[in-house]
Amino acid sequence: MASKNESLVMEFVIVGFPGSTGLQFLLFSLLLVSYLLTLLSNISIIIITWQERCLQTPMYFYLRSFSFLEVCYITVTVPKILATITLHGRFISFTGCMTQLFFFFFLSSTECFLLGVMAYDRYLAICYPLQYSSLMTPLLCHKLSISSWIVGFTTTFPPILLISKLPFCSNFVNHFFCDAPPLLKISCVDTFLNDVLDFICASMVIVTSFTVTVFSYVFIIVTVLKIPTTEGRRKAFSTCGAHLTVVLIYYGTVIFMYVRPKVGFTFTVNRVVSVFYVVITPILNPIIYCLRNKEVKNSAKKYLIKLFYQSFS
Repeated sequence: MASKNESLVMEFVIVGFPGSTGLQFLLFSLLLVSYLLTLLSNISIIIITWQERCLQTPMYFYLRSFSFLEVCYITVTVPKILATITLHGRFISFTGCMTQLFFFFFLSSTECFLLGVMAYDRYLAICYPLQYSSLMTPLLCHKLSISSWIVGFTTTFPPILLISKLPFCSNFVNHFFCDAPPLLKISCVDTFLNDVLDFICASMVIVTSFTVTVFSYVFIIVTVLKIPTTEGRRKAFSTCGAHLTVVLIYYGTVIFMYVRPKVGFTFTVNRVVSVFYVVITPILNPIIYCLRNKEVKNSAKKYLIKLFYQSFS
């Protein structure tokens, strides 16, 4: 019977938004606006940090890489979430579902490691300011960035491959997109091995990157507290305040979603958190970086003024 059902599941149906048509249209509009704003803000950060000469430093290189990841990350999920408002848009092929699942976890894992690299960069800048330029060279920046992508792929591929081999008794995915928990829920077989592997890989990603981040900030705080003047301490903290805020928001939602016991949380709760994790967090990141970083704000103003004069000259 399992084999028969498995052969019938050539495509999945995403349940999508609950509620009336009016509510679905409201959610669609809010998500569309959020998606466009996230694209606009992250692409703006990429362009500004790429073109402004004063922002050609390792910190902004990593910020540019992070913004690029955010653009890719939301593009993997949000367009399909928006499509689920229509009946036809709720269908997704088996290959399409597994592809979306892979890139969703691949990009989020890469973001975790990149956040750890960004914390290490702030550690070197604050704790070793005189040697910083010789330690964090452009070559090392590129190596650390590429390593984040490689490790993100390595920790993502095995669990997704295992999920793709499962037989499914139903093709209705009770979620906004193809995520691991709802897919495991409709499998015909015991998914204990999948749950264990998912937990191990997610824990490796989060624990490794979070440990690097925590240790970096412990040393940063110790170093900053040794600065004799209040203005010096404030200036030192201001260089890593935006990154620390993003880290707290990001890891808080990731740990709730993927590194916790499954018992006691309904899929409704999971879907609410998923909306925050998939849509709200990416739009908060560029806002946080722009509001807490004077260099980015000043460069953005200069760039907008330049565009204004060029368009009317």
